[in-house]
Amino acid sequence: MQILECKTAGINGARLWKEGVPEYVQLQVMHQLAVTGKQAADVAVLLGGQTLEIHRIERDEQMIARLIELERKFWHYVETDTPPPADGSASAETALRALYPEDNGQTVDFSGRAGLAAAYLELKAVRQYISEKETREAQLKQLLQQAMGEATRAEFSNGFISWRKAKNSIGLDVPQLLKEKPHLQAKYPLLKTGARRFLVG
Repeated sequence: MQILECKTAGINGARLWKEGVPEYVQLQVMHQLAVTGKQAADVAVLLGGQTLEIHRIERDEQMIARLIELERKFWHYVETDTPPPADGSASAETALRALYPEDNGQTVDFSGRAGLAAAYLELKAVRQYISEKETREAQLKQLLQQAMGEATRAEFSNGFISWRKAKNSIGLDVPQLLKEKPHLQAKYPLLKTGARRFLVG
């Protein structure tokens, strides 16, 4: 007897399955294989409520060993009530904003902390590198757009580019509406919560 893991994916989630089983599902199933001792699992997914796919995941001892080690480290953080180090993921960004939504106006001195000072210098260098690459990207994009002119699509031996106009849409001119009917601002207020901005000087 093997393991059967059943999933559903909507239209947006289906894109995660284009190249097979998403990594987060693979890790979930590998954990199941680790604790049950089974050699394989079938993952059945219904995509967009229409298409059924079944994928086989074989037991991978190296992945299991790595997974168990990561889980051990995570559980150590839980037992010692220690925040795990930030890893650059979107979830870490969300967690940091939730943990520290407000600043207290104080200034901390990191000049004597070699590790943080090195991180600061590397961050400045990385941002400069990204800025230079973004500038180059814009130059290349504009070069191709200028060459295309009014054309919709340009083809190359190893790919293509397209430059299409989106359909017109109708929105609401809120500034003009409030100018003509200012009482609506007080009747329908919308509080926009401020967020901390991270600046590098």
